Amino acid sequence: MGKELIFQTLRHEPTERVPWVPFAGVHAGSLKGYDAIEVLTDADKLVESLLEVHRLYTPDGMPIAFDLQIEAEVLGCKLLWAKDNPPSVDTNPYPEKEAEAPGDDFIPTPDQGRIPIVLEATRRMKEAVGDDTALYGLVCGPLTLSSHIRGTKIFTDMRKRPESVHGFMRFAASVACAMADYYLDAGADIIAVVDPLVSQISNKFFNLFLLDEYKRIFDHIREKGAFSAHFVCGDATRQIESMCQAGPDSIHVDENVDLVAAKAITDQYNVALGGNLPLTTTMLFGSQQDNMKAVIDELDAIEDHTNLIVSPGCDMPYAVPAENAIGAAQACLRPDDTRKMLENYTAGSAFDLDAIEIPDYPNLDKVLIECFTLDPDQCAACTYMVNSVLDAYDDIKEDADYKVYRYNIKEDVARTMKMGLSKLPTMVIDGVPKFVSIIPSRQEIIDAVAEAKANKAK
Repeated sequence: MGKELIFQTLRHEPTERVPWVPFAGVHAGSLKGYDAIEVLTDADKLVESLLEVHRLYTPDGMPIAFDLQIEAEVLGCKLLWAKDNPPSVDTNPYPEKEAEAPGDDFIPTPDQGRIPIVLEATRRMKEAVGDDTALYGLVCGPLTLSSHIRGTKIFTDMRKRPESVHGFMRFAASVACAMADYYLDAGADIIAVVDPLVSQISNKFFNLFLLDEYKRIFDHIREKGAFSAHFVCGDATRQIESMCQAGPDSIHVDENVDLVAAKAITDQYNVALGGNLPLTTTMLFGSQQDNMKAVIDELDAIEDHTNLIVSPGCDMPYAVPAENAIGAAQACLRPDDTRKMLENYTAGSAFDLDAIEIPDYPNLDKVLIECFTLDPDQCAACTYMVNSVLDAYDDIKEDADYKVYRYNIKEDVARTMKMGLSKLPTMVIDGVPKFVSIIPSRQEIIDAVAEAKANKAK
């Protein structure tokens, strides 16, 4: 059974094949004609959609909901809702200059907000498919949750008010432990702590502010007799070893990370590794054969399949064609048959790079800031990179314009390719990749614009 495959992998035992975990968050709703709002606010529609994921994609494991705003909403964040994405955080309840973390009295309880919806869905999915499928309960990681409630000031605080940051991280880790308990009580098998913003800080700051809190979370999950996972987005290459040292049973990364190189590190710590099927170029815009080949290429690139899970790089886009995920599932379930099917297959390109015009940066009237993102509405790291520009904009608007590109729009994907950018999110200033998979401070943006303006004058 698929569930046992997942458990064997997380116990670091050999398996008869590599398990498959499709991250079908709001995409699950698309299979039944429900939009993101419906599937994240209605337990009946959520369960109906998850059962369709189970029927079509034959997963060995699957998440209940991929929504990092559930805890933030309870804690006072106002959300912006979209029909094809999870909601995003619009306002932060602790934006004051000298704000301190809330106390434990504010830790969400299982009857607040939308928590009852995901817990009910967990219980019903456990009864329906829990014997053969491992169920993942996803909780918001400490850095991402802290940024939701504090805003971009959390990054400035790391330099100027470190004790305040420790307070926010301690509180957010306690929230993660509480949410883990709620999911486990409802029947989840694995708790995934999802913290996309980890890739946006230095490894020094990870070790200073997050390492001990993650150890506490993963120890807590282990004491409860459950397995753990650490999900991260963006180029987390520099954090992989520290993430392993925090003690999760598994780590999942996206396409920004070289899976072969990452596995060389995770194997040293006997931590399972999952990922990293490309979300847009392959799953959203590719063909079924492209998706089959992506899985086979991943399997063939890694010699030792122990401690390996195949999954998308992150939450699947809403509009991924079902046949593409079915193709990925086929390749996982029957890799030898799939290799034969692909013997005469040659990949094409869905992107017209010749149609993309690159700005004449030296001759623009103003400095141009370009944020190349996965999706600023869904990807937390992308959201906060864009917000860092907005936070500084009053100080730079006389000298700079800005644009935002999304990796779920074909033309923007082609532009990203033509610019030669391989890591997202990236902030480009006058054609120069300035901040690659890291969120700059307000002052760093102001200084970068001033430097670019001076270069124009030369």
